[in-house]
Amino acid sequence: MQRDHQPVTIEKVRAVHNARRKEIRTRLAEFDEVWRSGSDARLWEELVFCIFTAGASARMGFRSIEAIRSLLLEGSSEAMTEALKAAGAHRFPNARPGYVVVTRNYLQQHCRMRLRESLLSFSDPIERRDWLARERGVKGLGYKEASHFLRNIGLRGYAILDKHVLHCLTDLGVVDSPRPPTTRSRYLELEEKLRQFAGSAGIDFDELDLVLWSMKTGEVLK
Repeated sequence: MQRDHQPVTIEKVRAVHNARRKEIRTRLAEFDEVWRSGSDARLWEELVFCIFTAGASARMGFRSIEAIRSLLLEGSSEAMTEALKAAGAHRFPNARPGYVVVTRNYLQQHCRMRLRESLLSFSDPIERRDWLARERGVKGLGYKEASHFLRNIGLRGYAILDKHVLHCLTDLGVVDSPRPPTTRSRYLELEEKLRQFAGSAGIDFDELDLVLWSMKTGEVLK
């Protein structure tokens, strides 16, 4: 399906949701399966995917993971950079591997890479995301990509407030600007506005995020 460059309306949102409901629910079920059966190494791969996606694109994240998959658990930042450059996979082939290695070193010290155990240690979903977004040892996430990671591993209720979703919400009058939130409080405020809009539109919150993203990109990825 082609991208829709026309202003987003609630009628269009509902129409796209109806048209893509099956595809979106299948994608969410795939995320759920990662949480049900994925290993800690699988969760780590998803976290690295989000490090590479930040400030880039989902497709760039996919290409980067393919290029460095064999290096995820033990590879040096130099080896990752070389692999990324050889594959032409990412726009920041030098900086992002450094983020990956710093984060891996932190997780090895913090929880011996037992990501599932660490994530389950939080009873509050907001505190879980705060850990990922605010911990200095976790490099390159922030609130948007921390939310992205948690959603991609099957943990529901987090909004991925990227430029596509924010432009949709601006068109809809839910927010007054597509500018990305730069503080925790602003992120939570916009997330709550999205949650309220989902309720008024009669669309599941997690499904709505993918509906809006697909309306600007023309596809349902992750």
